[in-house]
Amino acid sequence: MQRITITLDDDLVAEIDKFQREKGYQNRSETLRDLARAGLTHRASPEPEGACVAALAYVFDHETRALAKRLAHTQHHHHDLSVATLHVHLDHDSCLEVAVLRGAGAEVRHFADHVIAERGVRHGQLMIIPVEVASETHAHGGEPAQAHAHSHVREGG
Repeated sequence: MQRITITLDDDLVAEIDKFQREKGYQNRSETLRDLARAGLTHRASPEPEGACVAALAYVFDHETRALAKRLAHTQHHHHDLSVATLHVHLDHDSCLEVAVLRGAGAEVRHFADHVIAERGVRHGQLMIIPVEVASETHAHGGEPAQAHAHSHVREGG
């Protein structure tokens, strides 16, 4: 066993303590070990092979030094993955962003991991939907037929 030291804000400690009481853990160490295992198990899910669409939702403290600027820089640096972003002010300190992403599964996961790991990002969750991208030619709304890409959701993925 190794002993580590971490710094947590008071609200998170209160949530962990509540979880500990509700689940009957004997101490914080056991609680945190199980929560870490659960997070690692969830994270160990296989990457989708090929293309995907995804929704990355995260809450961040906009008062954290230069965080909004770093997040915007990251999104601009990966503009090829970004389809759209929704930004919502939750309170005086917290913002919720939902980014709709499209690209290779490994690249989307790497981008999401980078965003979620930023100091000041409090919650983050990525939902990946594997797709097949196909070029199709047909008309929309009375316009002449054109070739364009469609993302078809892969069944069972």
